[in-house]
Amino acid sequence: MNTVPTTPHRPQATLAMDPHLVESLFTPEALAHLKSIVHLQDGVISGPSTAGADLAATEILIGGWGCPVLDADLLARMPMLHTVVYTAGTVKGFATDELFARGVKVSSGADTNALPVAEFTLAAILLAGKRVFEIDAEYRATGRYRPFADSPRQWGNYGITVGIISASRIGRRVIELLAPFDINVLLYDPIHTVPGVENVDFDHLLSHSDVVSLHAPELPETRHMIDARALSLMPDGATLINTARGSLVDDRALLAELHSRRLHAVVDVTEPDVLPAGSPWFDAPNLTLTPHIAGSQGNEMFRLGDSAVHEIERALAGRPLRHLVQQGTLHITA
Repeated sequence: MNTVPTTPHRPQATLAMDPHLVESLFTPEALAHLKSIVHLQDGVISGPSTAGADLAATEILIGGWGCPVLDADLLARMPMLHTVVYTAGTVKGFATDELFARGVKVSSGADTNALPVAEFTLAAILLAGKRVFEIDAEYRATGRYRPFADSPRQWGNYGITVGIISASRIGRRVIELLAPFDINVLLYDPIHTVPGVENVDFDHLLSHSDVVSLHAPELPETRHMIDARALSLMPDGATLINTARGSLVDDRALLAELHSRRLHAVVDVTEPDVLPAGSPWFDAPNLTLTPHIAGSQGNEMFRLGDSAVHEIERALAGRPLRHLVQQGTLHITA
């Protein structure tokens, strides 16, 4: 008896993100591979614009920035949904209690996006230790050539101490990247530890670090954790790096320290995130200011898309998701 070959089941997947992100996240090769393993629904749902979309057969939702809130009404239109793969970081903006109550597995790109943030932080630490930011400003302002023998002993990265605030996914990644260097690392985290790294109290870290790097989550209890008192503990000439959230720092207190020229700062995130014209941040001295670029940019976005495709492959093969989100830890994560 002849048997008819069966076609492997390709579950329906739906993209849920700002439409312009699709080409930014997926190379043509990655998109072609994705379409070979799932039936990718035409079109993209985004924000509240889900009316008219046929979601009844959707089993996998591929989310990104602009993903609609997955509330009870929207979930009712996706009775077959079993997996959400999010290409960006935190899922707090769309993942509801109803989503987890239905047993839907949620995967996040936060681990993947941690790498470029950690790389940015590593670069900032090394450049801060070498005093590149202040030498650049001085050289362009005065034209003075500074011979190497004229550098103060505090300049350079040999034996400096870097304080990492929070053993978050990014904080841990920064610690890993610092391992090959002759740099002492201190950690402050009230919950987690990192093997081989000295975990100290908050004040000790601030007062003993040449560079302090913030990686704590945005929580009510972390708001303005870096205030005037905390900044006053930092040694003269120390550098504060913030790639976490602007709310962690009392901006008035930091700006006052910068204008006194006692401290330096590398700030990638502010409150608000988009600064208005005339913001005091723009003309602050001793400051390197960037507009929230530490996370995935340009070709780094493709890493997020590739990671999402690999996660979908694991889901289809019945293997555990590598970046599974645990609902119970959302309240203490970024």
